[in-house]
Amino acid sequence: MKRYYYFLFFILFFFGYKNISAQELNCNISLNTSQIQGTNKDVFNTLSEAITDFMNNTVWTNTVIDGSERIECNILINITSQPTTVSFEGTMQIQARRPIFGSAYNSVMFNYVDNDFQFKYTEFDPLEFSENTHLSNLTSMLAFYAYIIIGLDFDSFSPKGGDPYFMKADKIINNASNSSDPGWKAFDSKSRKNRYWLVNNLLSQEYSRLRTFNYNYHRLGLDVMGQSLEKGRLVIKDAVIELERFYDSKPDPFMHYLQVILDSKADEIVQVFSQAPPEDRKKIFNIMVKVDPASPSKYALLKQ
Repeated sequence: MKRYYYFLFFILFFFGYKNISAQELNCNISLNTSQIQGTNKDVFNTLSEAITDFMNNTVWTNTVIDGSERIECNILINITSQPTTVSFEGTMQIQARRPIFGSAYNSVMFNYVDNDFQFKYTEFDPLEFSENTHLSNLTSMLAFYAYIIIGLDFDSFSPKGGDPYFMKADKIINNASNSSDPGWKAFDSKSRKNRYWLVNNLLSQEYSRLRTFNYNYHRLGLDVMGQSLEKGRLVIKDAVIELERFYDSKPDPFMHYLQVILDSKADEIVQVFSQAPPEDRKKIFNIMVKVDPASPSKYALLKQ
């Protein structure tokens, strides 16, 4: 919750505090290299340490954040092949969490798998990143997801508070658009599910209702439940109803950011309404199986 007030403080006193900075992320890095055989595994230990340092010690914003308020996140890198001694391919799974006011509970904000993870790395080389050019696919991807994590977190504390960070992620997209690395261009994914489409959705006016959902669900819903369970749950109910309205509007046939929300919030929505009155459980069940038709089993508890 302190992060919300720090954000307001930053807005009010930007010019006086713009040179003050602090690291924003507390990111745990895990590398799975079980599919890589017959190679020097020491490079992966060095790589893991370098990524940890890059994510946690880079200053990503101008906002003053107390060390205890860093955004908790995990990155799992699964390396599936090593075409050369310095080139690697695999997947990256990113998960970020947000503390809920008045509780010890952390809500999953982002749970995402990027299947287009290709990069080059030579042991002990520094990880360098520039906001103005695509120096390395590894650092561009890490920085991209750092800004997505921060943007989603700020969105949950202030309406569209994540705009500056989504725009930085969009700039990374533009810088990488002329590279041969996959995942940065619209036509890299026929199903519109990659980095390009993620930030495109986040910055699109047609998707603004989903960003409003993010704020209402967390700041006006979950954060209130510790003081008033029914009041907070009512706000979340209205937010879920808004998901249905967005789904019915269908701004495009794939609605990538909607699926990102569902992948992060489905289990939590079931938990929130598991002890709700039967009519509310039924309503939420009907909405969720409608907007998430591929995963009806996730919501079975709401039918009981």
